[in-house]
Amino acid sequence: MLFHSTRGGDKNKDFASILMQGLADDGGLFMPDHWPQVDLEKIKGLQSFVEVAKEIVPLFTSSSFTQEETIKIVENTWHDFEHQDLVGIQTIENISVLELFHGPTAAFKDFGLQLAAAFFNEVLEKEDKTAIVLGATSGDTGSAAIDACRSYARIKSFIMLPNGNMSEVQRRQMSTIEAENVFALRINGTFDDCQDLVKQAFIQRDFLKPDQYLLAVNSINWTRIVGQICYYFFAYNRLANHQNLNFSIPTGNFGNVFACYSAFKMGLPIKTISVAVNDNDILHRFFATNDYSKKQVHETISPSMDISVASNFERLVYDFFLDRSTSKCAELFNNFPNQGIELDEATWNKKNALFSSSSVDDAATQAIIQSINNEHHYLLDPHTAVAMQESIKSSTSTDHYVVLATAHPAKFPDIYKKLAIDLSEIPMALKGLYDKTEYLHHFDANYDEITSFINSRN
Repeated sequence: MLFHSTRGGDKNKDFASILMQGLADDGGLFMPDHWPQVDLEKIKGLQSFVEVAKEIVPLFTSSSFTQEETIKIVENTWHDFEHQDLVGIQTIENISVLELFHGPTAAFKDFGLQLAAAFFNEVLEKEDKTAIVLGATSGDTGSAAIDACRSYARIKSFIMLPNGNMSEVQRRQMSTIEAENVFALRINGTFDDCQDLVKQAFIQRDFLKPDQYLLAVNSINWTRIVGQICYYFFAYNRLANHQNLNFSIPTGNFGNVFACYSAFKMGLPIKTISVAVNDNDILHRFFATNDYSKKQVHETISPSMDISVASNFERLVYDFFLDRSTSKCAELFNNFPNQGIELDEATWNKKNALFSSSSVDDAATQAIIQSINNEHHYLLDPHTAVAMQESIKSSTSTDHYVVLATAHPAKFPDIYKKLAIDLSEIPMALKGLYDKTEYLHHFDANYDEITSFINSRN
């Protein structure tokens, strides 16, 4: 399996190359040259999430790792989960809730980032090199990246978090880590400012030591998508008795949705992928009105989705809407976001075969949290609640909806205090956070200041 850029510049790349490079040189995102197909009957008979992953991950790694090497990495990747199956599944009437928050940072991003970190370290060990992780977070990516990489001495992590909407729990998960290879950078700006700094760093790379890698940990890195593909097949393993599976997915950067789409392309029988967003509705505007244009970010009670541009969306446009035309994709995205994207009507209408979308404001999100808690004694985090609305409206006895629960409610205690809901269950990952000292480094959104700091710690 080899990989190429959505914009046509990078081709014939092996897995290790795209793992360590992250973003293509032409600004595009890496894609597999073809979609490998999965034996669904075999998936049905597997006993655990790890067994499912051992069928999925090697399909993408063979250009750089032997089957035996990949299996060994997969068997030792996911750690410190509080659920024996890693993924929990709860039933609310005829809706399944796929609980992805049982990992060490209580969010779904543990799946993709632990897998990426394990492969990062394997390459660094083989090549006897070191690496810098530079990332931006709107909530959960940073803590998952720090946790995944902190045990690997060859990797130093510098995670930028905006001086804006983020729960105190989310912030403290990053700022209370006392380690020589972990640095939390509080940026006086928005998530988009942080993301812009990361993009500039990947272009200039002027602060790296000779032969040192700069690693991408957000969901532009294909390895993260691979880790997320695994839990869609695990859902099928557990729910294969339902003929029509529909997934409702809370999303910001579109990585989780694209992982679901990838599973579909690999043979998973999916009827509908529901794209659920909050007031930051660039994705809903596209699916509802063919308008993909950047607008100002609004702060909401589902902060991990408070972004104005969905990085992974380019992959879907390239593969699904443009039938893998790199020239058309480059034309659209080389001019974005200065120029919004609007597809011709026939191309845009392809969405009707697979996708639906919804935008849920804070008032409706709180109402869903209260309703599900009152009627079913089950507590949703605010991101999962955004995805629950579509499922409630659309799930029937024949169309089974699976809602992705992407974070533990205890990460957002202020919301439940306001709603007079008791947070009775606190995962081990979040206990004692308020008793720890914070180690935050404060900066303006200034590239030279930040890279100077990185140099001083590198």
